[in-house]
Amino acid sequence: MLNHYSSRRNNLLDEFLNPSLKNAQGYDRLAGYFCSSVLEVAGEAIESVDGPIRVVCNSNVKKEDVEVAKMVKRKLVKEWKYSRPEEKAILCQERFKKLYDLLKSGKMQVKVMPDDVYGLVHAKAGVITRHDGSKIAYIGSVNETRAAWTENYEMLWSDDSEKSVKWVQEEFDFFWNNPYALELCDAIIEDIGRIAQRRVVSLDEWRKNPEPASVVIESPMYKDGLELWNHQKYFIKMVFEEHVNKGGARYILADEVGLGKTAQLALIAELTALYSDKPVLILVPKTLLFQWQDELKSMFGIPSAVFDGNKWVIENGREVKPSNGRPAILQCPRKIAIISHGLIKRASRAIEPLLELEYECVLVDEAHKARRKNLNKPAEEPESNNLMNFLVKLSLRTKTMILATATPIQLHPVEGWDLLYILAQGSERILGSEISQWKRHHLDGIAYICGQKEMPLGSDAWQWIKDPLPSEDEDNMSFLFGDLRKFLGLRKDETKARFNYSELDPHVRDIVDLIAREDFFKNYNPFIRFMVRRRRETLEKLIDPETGKPYLEKIEIKFGEGQDRGLSMPWRIQRAYDLALDFTSLLKERGAKGFYKTLLLRRVCSSIHAGLKTARAIFAKKAIDESILTEDELEDMEDDDLLTLDLSNAKELEYLSEIIDILDNNREEDLKYNKIKEILLKMKWIERGCVIFSEYFDTAQWTAQRLSEDIPDVGIGLYAGIGNSSGIYKKGKLHVMPRDEIKGLVLDGRLKVLVGTDAAGEGLNLQALGTVINIDLPWNPIRLEQRIGRIRRAGQLYKEVYVYNLFYRGSIEEHVHNKLKKRIKHTEEIIGPVSPLLGDERIKDIIEDIDEKEEHPFDIKYRQHVAKVDWENVSTVLNDEERVEHLIKPWM
Repeated sequence: MLNHYSSRRNNLLDEFLNPSLKNAQGYDRLAGYFCSSVLEVAGEAIESVDGPIRVVCNSNVKKEDVEVAKMVKRKLVKEWKYSRPEEKAILCQERFKKLYDLLKSGKMQVKVMPDDVYGLVHAKAGVITRHDGSKIAYIGSVNETRAAWTENYEMLWSDDSEKSVKWVQEEFDFFWNNPYALELCDAIIEDIGRIAQRRVVSLDEWRKNPEPASVVIESPMYKDGLELWNHQKYFIKMVFEEHVNKGGARYILADEVGLGKTAQLALIAELTALYSDKPVLILVPKTLLFQWQDELKSMFGIPSAVFDGNKWVIENGREVKPSNGRPAILQCPRKIAIISHGLIKRASRAIEPLLELEYECVLVDEAHKARRKNLNKPAEEPESNNLMNFLVKLSLRTKTMILATATPIQLHPVEGWDLLYILAQGSERILGSEISQWKRHHLDGIAYICGQKEMPLGSDAWQWIKDPLPSEDEDNMSFLFGDLRKFLGLRKDETKARFNYSELDPHVRDIVDLIAREDFFKNYNPFIRFMVRRRRETLEKLIDPETGKPYLEKIEIKFGEGQDRGLSMPWRIQRAYDLALDFTSLLKERGAKGFYKTLLLRRVCSSIHAGLKTARAIFAKKAIDESILTEDELEDMEDDDLLTLDLSNAKELEYLSEIIDILDNNREEDLKYNKIKEILLKMKWIERGCVIFSEYFDTAQWTAQRLSEDIPDVGIGLYAGIGNSSGIYKKGKLHVMPRDEIKGLVLDGRLKVLVGTDAAGEGLNLQALGTVINIDLPWNPIRLEQRIGRIRRAGQLYKEVYVYNLFYRGSIEEHVHNKLKKRIKHTEEIIGPVSPLLGDERIKDIIEDIDEKEEHPFDIKYRQHVAKVDWENVSTVLNDEERVEHLIKPWM
């Protein structure tokens, strides 16, 4: 029978819905948007339904996302989180509990339809199988919300005729069985359960039992549908627990690029800042200052202040200038301060007052920039550069210190020891006392670790083991260290055993000998104890027991065919290069060092344009000074490295003049540029999207402009760290654009080619692109790993990313290759394999003697870091107003 209902005339709940659903055998419902519909569908009448309840809703998920499970999950969770369900739950937590029970039991099932498949599914209809087995269908304007059934003006028609029921059921079944229909993901169901028990606590209450998840779970990152990986949560939890319970934590965070170091450091900064009233200091390269500030705010809602050398800039861009006579750098308007390495490396007097304060936490990004000058004498005490010297002093003034770098070893393993040496200033747990073997004979320790010297036994081994003696918390060796400490009567906080080997009980000596024989130097050395390194390859192999799939989807690196052979320099350009060699020889005779010795050679190899522009600049100034150097080169220099070379030698100017003439008349012979076009167009890398890197802005800018002229239908992005130089090239003309907007165009798939300096190689997510071309290679393998890491990261749609390294045979660039190989080898000796960077053909000699079946101790130890750390279901949440109020307090 056909019935008409109007909320103006009828109570829709009492007169239709509740009587129809009472003890019903089933309910199929076409509803509105899933957030509101799911939230409010769990009324009392729904609970009385004996059979399945099936609901179809709309979603903003896109049709093309459906085949990518991780994208669907993220977008559904994002839509759910942005509906602010925790606010709705304040007055109806019991409803959330009922809803969770229905969904968890499977009694209620929900599917969502992308609203771009058939447009907005606006029809509101349902079929109810009543308690006696008869069916009734209805259609009308009513959404599945409390307001719709009880408050809004709505119209509804119901009909129990076979024809009407069949018609509505067919419409429902069409959507329910549609290939684009998506089941509500477990993450949303569990969040409903979390919100049902949600409790907000004050900052004072949180400090009594400080749980990291309470701070993170409702952050912007989680509301965006993202979650932290288990290895990230493990490290954050480990550091914060040591910070709270052990008087501080000290680690080198050496995760491979793309595994989320920034997120880990950001949350450690926030947690330690919330736990105390002392300041938190973050030191980063100059090019990353505001990127760091933006990520703190956008990912986690963390306010911070950046110091630019004269004034502070807070998270909304507002400048805060000094207001009294105190040093400007001590007038930080936020609890968390971000300061440039450069100020310290250039020995700026502005930073000296920082050493007057005590810190809750100090974090250093790109910590490899803190290094010794006397690397050619690794057996000696480090002759620190300004940054290292500053950190050594700062280490004594902070409770927790984390040094982050993807590759802590570049030229020699002693560089890794130097980072440990920085941490050790604040704790004897790291390298022991001043008379420990690890401090007095560190090169011997490194040789034992690398297997270059036969490991000691007996009394000799005991000298290394006892100072510092690992704690029982670090014991993976059947509790041998715990037993040893027990027999020696050591407290948990004691780091040194004061007995000589001859004074030990025979049973204790047996334990010591067993520890020594069980590869103490390989498995319990300070590197592995205080350097945390997780590799992508390890996470790609380990299976998550919850999903039965690897923790990370495998992304292989494939190198372009022939790239390992290099390019043959055109003879005219070879002539210019030979003249540049002659020019460089004259500079060496005059005492040139560092970047100056190779400056012109590397730029000629990078591009004809960069070589020409550099040669002209030097010729015009009749000098080489710091204005010729890139921002990265300046960042890497100390004050005493700066040198101005006046060119008074007629021969030097003669060489420059001839170089300029050759390059100016042969601009079209840039073989690298022609190869880039071939890779993009003939090899079709442009279809996957490509990021093209150069160390030099001149090369990057010229390449982007030329590509935009030669491929006029495609916009070419330019991403650089210099002023307002970034933008989009179209038909040879630059349209200036903020870097964030360029990044957004890449991630949205609207920009397929991006040319950048190494400003695009640090901290930037470019996983929407599938290929990398390196026009030139940096000396430092870290930069090369960072470049490839921009695309080899979570969210990459391809299972393989392509890499092509361009270099000229027989030039300084081949010398760079050889240097890179040696540096990679040094790294692998201490911390295990690194990701392919140069191509298998060029590094096979490094790895051919490595037994692939033998797992490196770093991989064995840090495998446990992927164990599940459940933060997503925490029900206790820190009061957000108090959180922000505390973080925006100035330094005292």
